[in-house]
Amino acid sequence: MTKPAVLIVEDSASLALGFAAQLEEAGYDVALAATLAEAREALAATRFSAALLDLQLPDGDGLSLLEKRAAGSPAFVVITADGSLSRAIAAMRLGAFDFLVKPVAGTRLLATIRAAVEQAEISSPDTRDAPAEDPARYHGFIGQSPAMRSVFRTIDQVANSRAAVFVTGESGTGKEVTAEALHSACRRRDKAFVAINCGAIPENLLESELFGHVKGAFTGAVENRIGAAKAADGGTLFLDEICEMELKLQVKLLRFIQTGMIQRVGSPRAEPVDVRIVCATNRDPLREVAEGRFREDLYYRLNVIPIHLPPLRERGDDILLLAEEHLRTIAREENRKPFELGSATRAAILTHPWPGNVRELHNVLRRAAITSPGTVLEIPDLAPARFAAAPADLTQAAEDMVRAPSPVQPPVEAGPAALDGQQLAGMTLAAIERIAIEAALARHAGNVTRAAKELAVNPSTIYRKMERWQ
Repeated sequence: MTKPAVLIVEDSASLALGFAAQLEEAGYDVALAATLAEAREALAATRFSAALLDLQLPDGDGLSLLEKRAAGSPAFVVITADGSLSRAIAAMRLGAFDFLVKPVAGTRLLATIRAAVEQAEISSPDTRDAPAEDPARYHGFIGQSPAMRSVFRTIDQVANSRAAVFVTGESGTGKEVTAEALHSACRRRDKAFVAINCGAIPENLLESELFGHVKGAFTGAVENRIGAAKAADGGTLFLDEICEMELKLQVKLLRFIQTGMIQRVGSPRAEPVDVRIVCATNRDPLREVAEGRFREDLYYRLNVIPIHLPPLRERGDDILLLAEEHLRTIAREENRKPFELGSATRAAILTHPWPGNVRELHNVLRRAAITSPGTVLEIPDLAPARFAAAPADLTQAAEDMVRAPSPVQPPVEAGPAALDGQQLAGMTLAAIERIAIEAALARHAGNVTRAAKELAVNPSTIYRKMERWQ
């Protein structure tokens, strides 16, 4: 069998020879180039599976090889010093497979080159976005607005890279769908996609959930656990609500990203893991960095490829496409005949601001479908008051109680404390509990951690209840 060919473009002879020795011992056919000119000559003469590329070369910038690369080019792995991290990120955005920071551990070098070679040499199956007859569908998304087509193009461009992706957007815009699209569009699709919600797991358990633990590492550790990172080995690890992660654990996550090694809780041994990291948040990550809640170095490690999802109100006619698709799903789940949207409803849907985005749209349509005696839905007014009688929509009631507290209670204690006996009449304990939680969320602009602290409960409790309400 022919050995995979790897090109090392490095002007430091000692480093180049050291890298070459490690790769040759691992079974690769290695060629060296000390300048851009030599690299171009080698690339023209030989088909390389991967190339290790230094950006600082005597006769120019290594980025030029990425800017002008032709079809069939190798998977480029950029190697740089700490001070050039921003340029390494620029290389990733030009299509580099991954980047390494000098000095590089041998295990990290070999794991990265092996993954790069696999990307170049595994035959790529058909990865078309969607059937030609339905251009509005894309890897779980529905939409064809300019804003979403820009998102789809970015996913196509970076799907096969190992670069970390940072997805931002309001709650309900489809951040997990984006992570799944990145996974299904890449060559890692046959490996695991593992999602972990950093805000829904108690702080003292999150490290174990992420990196695993060994039996006896702590009270309750009755068996070995591999953790999400190891479970996603070869595939994609999605870290949702990343800004909820405790600062101490952020340090360990940063080290994992830098070294590609994990260490289970209670284990003295580090293990190599190859994952593509996608993370998401509905907060402003730069503000979290500025206020000291999120590490700046971790942010720049994760924000190599930023993807911002537009809110539903900025997606134009996508809203109607989504509404029709959700109604088809609801009709199947409720064993009903297909629903249609009345003309007044279509106009109302297009003009409503949808602060809860796609999640709110689905809930409104499901509620209307369940309560409608026929198949034509007429919801001309989507104001929350229209659904005040529906037990599934207590958000507006909670906000009204915040605005109009009882005179015997200070404003800060508004919400459940402002309810009198007349308001409580006929309400279940679960409904009252929901009003309290949603009032706290409204006071804290949707921040689950702060709402949980005010209510003296764990954030995971609120997340579980929110999932149940949906």
